[in-house]
Amino acid sequence: MTIALEGRARRLGDNINTDYIIASTRKRDTLDESVLKRYLLETVDPSFAASVRPRDLVVAGRNFGCGSAMEVAATVIVAAGIKGVLARSFSRTFYRNAINNGLVPIECETADIREGDRLEIQLGGPVVTVADTSTGQTVTGTAVTGIMLEILESGGLVPYLRRAGRFHV
Repeated sequence: MTIALEGRARRLGDNINTDYIIASTRKRDTLDESVLKRYLLETVDPSFAASVRPRDLVVAGRNFGCGSAMEVAATVIVAAGIKGVLARSFSRTFYRNAINNGLVPIECETADIREGDRLEIQLGGPVVTVADTSTGQTVTGTAVTGIMLEILESGGLVPYLRRAGRFHV
């Protein structure tokens, strides 16, 4: 079982909380991620959502997804076409919400990855490998294994359960 991702790095800082990912004021109007994706990270960078391209990869610092445990924070990132988030650390709740929604969370050193760098990522072995083809640097990260990898390969928890019928542990 392996997952390969490649895309353009979109740089963020530390402590990006779920209300930065999608503002609470936006969720009062709708929870439809196809609408909410227009407002992705608007409090951090008002032009971010409009600049996202399919297969972009968010690259952040420490404590990504902190704050409230709202699942819509992960679903809106996926709805925008972003396949993965690389961060030095994640809120545990966001990490599981990401996996359940098919968004690949990658814990690794991100300090040397720049905005716009091209990244190639391999998951499925004892470590995650992140190759920055713009700089030639490679870093390794914490492996995603077992049922979490199976859920990601299926595209999220619901597709996994549709395919498998139940949890296989």
